[in-house]
Amino acid sequence: MEFPAYLATMPMHAITEIHGEPGLLARFRLEIEAFDEADRDRLTEALDLAADLHRDDRRVREPYLNHLLRVSIRLMHHYQVRDVDVIVAGLLHDAVEDHPAELAGLDPSATGPDVTSAALAALSGRFGSRVARLVAAVTNPEYDPGRDRDEQYREHVAASLEREPWARVIKVSDFTDNGVGVIHTVGPKVARAAAKYRPLVPVFRDLVARPDTPLSPPVKEHILAQLDLAEERFSAILDHPT
Repeated sequence: MEFPAYLATMPMHAITEIHGEPGLLARFRLEIEAFDEADRDRLTEALDLAADLHRDDRRVREPYLNHLLRVSIRLMHHYQVRDVDVIVAGLLHDAVEDHPAELAGLDPSATGPDVTSAALAALSGRFGSRVARLVAAVTNPEYDPGRDRDEQYREHVAASLEREPWARVIKVSDFTDNGVGVIHTVGPKVARAAAKYRPLVPVFRDLVARPDTPLSPPVKEHILAQLDLAEERFSAILDHPT
């Protein structure tokens, strides 16, 4: 399939709407041309694993892989990340949470902390301990069923990202795709996502602005503007329902 020359500068949700998964895959391959052969091979291996693990997963109207591609492309293009471990972790940031047993080579029905540990060990063996540590930092824990799930999610995000600056970068790309991209969602999930994510905007503002967050000042300004846009969209959904 041929894609327009301006694919390299198209907004990612525009690529998604017009060209779908093939367009995002083509954009990903354009982005990794900036890396050497060994790094490209490693990134391609991570992409292949993500595609296999999430092969049957969907996000409302699209294959789940689209989300993972947008997160990783955003890291490279908008955040100027050249740390391959970080991009690999971006591609695989939901692998342990969504498919731990499959990742660990266990019975797909297996669950629990031991399965999560085995999945992280498998990830470490294949891509290194740093990738596994970054994925662990953005993987939701098992929640207490007696407490509000969203509140526990926000507590986990704040605590886990406090000690992992590079995990903040991955998580804010994920949050941008979910938050700013909320207008590309349909149905009851729109209000549900807005209610879940709006309280996290000030948390991410603080984390992004910190001196130890390893991004350049222009990138931080870009992210803060995206967080402002996300908050505007959350408010429009929640404060002025139609």
